[in-house]
Amino acid sequence: MIELASIFAEDGTLARHLPGYRPRAQQLEMAQSIAAAIQGNRVLVAEAGTGTGKTYAYLVPALLSGSKVILSTGTKTLQDQLFHRDLPAVRDALKRPVSIALLKGRANYVCPYHLERAQSEGRFQSLEDAQAIHQIARWAKRTQTGDKAECNEVPEDSMAWLSATSTRENCLGQDCPHVKDCFVLAARRTAQESEVVVVNHHLFFADVMLRDEGLAELLPTCNTVIFDEAHQLPETASLFFGESVSTGQLLDLARDTRAEAMVGAKDFMPLQDATRSLEKAARDLRLALPGENLRLGAAQLDELVGLAPALGRLEDEMTRFVALLESQAERSEGLQRCWERSTELADRLARWRLPPGPEIVRWAELYSQSASLNATPLHVAGLFRKQIEGCARAWIFTSATLAVGRDFRHYCAELGLDALDPPPETALWGSPFHYAEQALLYAPSGMPDPNSRDYIDAVVEAAWPAICAAKGRAFVLCTSLRAMQRIHAELQSRVERDGLGFPMLLQGQGSRTELLERFRRLGNAILVASQSFWEGVDVPGDALSLVVIDKLPFAPPDDPLLAARIAAMREEGRNPFMEYQLPRAVINVKQGAGRLIRSEHDRGVLMICDPRMIEKPYGRRVWQSLPPMKRTRSREEVIAFLAALPPPGGEG
Repeated sequence: MIELASIFAEDGTLARHLPGYRPRAQQLEMAQSIAAAIQGNRVLVAEAGTGTGKTYAYLVPALLSGSKVILSTGTKTLQDQLFHRDLPAVRDALKRPVSIALLKGRANYVCPYHLERAQSEGRFQSLEDAQAIHQIARWAKRTQTGDKAECNEVPEDSMAWLSATSTRENCLGQDCPHVKDCFVLAARRTAQESEVVVVNHHLFFADVMLRDEGLAELLPTCNTVIFDEAHQLPETASLFFGESVSTGQLLDLARDTRAEAMVGAKDFMPLQDATRSLEKAARDLRLALPGENLRLGAAQLDELVGLAPALGRLEDEMTRFVALLESQAERSEGLQRCWERSTELADRLARWRLPPGPEIVRWAELYSQSASLNATPLHVAGLFRKQIEGCARAWIFTSATLAVGRDFRHYCAELGLDALDPPPETALWGSPFHYAEQALLYAPSGMPDPNSRDYIDAVVEAAWPAICAAKGRAFVLCTSLRAMQRIHAELQSRVERDGLGFPMLLQGQGSRTELLERFRRLGNAILVASQSFWEGVDVPGDALSLVVIDKLPFAPPDDPLLAARIAAMREEGRNPFMEYQLPRAVINVKQGAGRLIRSEHDRGVLMICDPRMIEKPYGRRVWQSLPPMKRTRSREEVIAFLAALPPPGGEG
């Protein structure tokens, strides 16, 4: 521990090598706890408030451990930041020649085989996609990693990447004619050979699922797993421990089979015809599920008159399709792989149609162009705990939002950590920022019931004086897309009515990265957003001085997964609101609140419009979980606080 103290000291290793580094007592204590957990192969659940510097607090002991470490983050953006910036900086400061690797899911790497096929077929939805494929091809000749994040010419969300990358289903594996040039295999080999591997939660759980099939590559070889943004794990785990089949997967299967049949079974026309019949059956299923951007539970699905016939026709087509593919599978590796995919999807579809077990929730998710049929476990605690109990290694869970107040019971119960022997160690370090001086928590008075028809109008009316006093520079975080659209429209009309020059930004008008860059650059913008901006967004400095939250972010009670969990808890005689819904809402509020103060120089107002935080007995648990800001209900005090801030910079 003496070595860690000297590393994190005011004149220590990090201070000498990292510009702008400032020692924090919380950071050193956290690093010491993580080092002890790694050494003892223990489980540690650690919350570290904004500004603690938790990244360095886990990187230093990880690099000093001398063992293989997996670092799992919440997003690919954080992955890139860790691998390209933080890890090399700390490694160089410590002078530790530790080998590091970045590993993403296969959809992030260009596939030479599928890229070549896309170029030769020349079938694209638009001229833009065709141009993008040619740009990807030129970039693919010079890239060392194949990681599409490095291809500046084509946006990561371009539809062209679907034709230039592989999926687990359509990868030819060792039978691929380009196997020697495969970027996915190269990245995996590097990860196998490296001491520290940076992954994301989705890839981690994909590896867990492969381990259950005896195919995992990362977990068996590591000594320590560190989860950053660990509050996301319960949701991610539930997706991976479940099973789904989507109309998109079926359409991809039909398209890939048709392309393979054109090469390997050109003389067998029934297979070509079957691909089109499968496409029609998949699209008919989507049409039988009305709506978009919503989830439907089993009871709602059972009420849809056209669903059962559409499922029956799809299952019949799948049976015929599998049989035709099996008859041609030996003619090429591509057809063989398509047959294997078709068999797996047919089995999943058949299982989904069976009555689910008591611990499984059957539901559907509807998007604008596709739909997925999902079977998700009601609880992931037992499944996740099995992974931890599998072998001796250290497991570190860290985030700025894991506890409710100072209580970790909700989080530990969701992942089954509470049943471990010995139980996990827990620790909480508050932020080093001086919130009492830097921030106000504002609960406006006179707000109507959040379920009333005029609530959104009341939010805009209450927020507008604060937005004007802040001279823009505001995030308005909404709990629904409907509220987001209405609030944006109303604020836009007020900006125009009053002749103010506040640029209005709306989630969906560009990628999250693009919108954030514009927000920072403009310096006086108002960004109205929903779920994707509640966390992982960093705007230090004068560009953000006000964060408005429209409602306490309780998950909608008609969400099929939540409804099933609530029903199960009630059957057990438990209180689902206090034990499940409220703790989740508190953690989400903490995430949204964390957008406001990002450095010791930031100042601003957190405005939570929902009157339940003040008027309901449980509201105390919400505001007591937030950083220790000065609290007010006075609009005049808020306006005076914001008016005293430095004027906005940027181009605004």
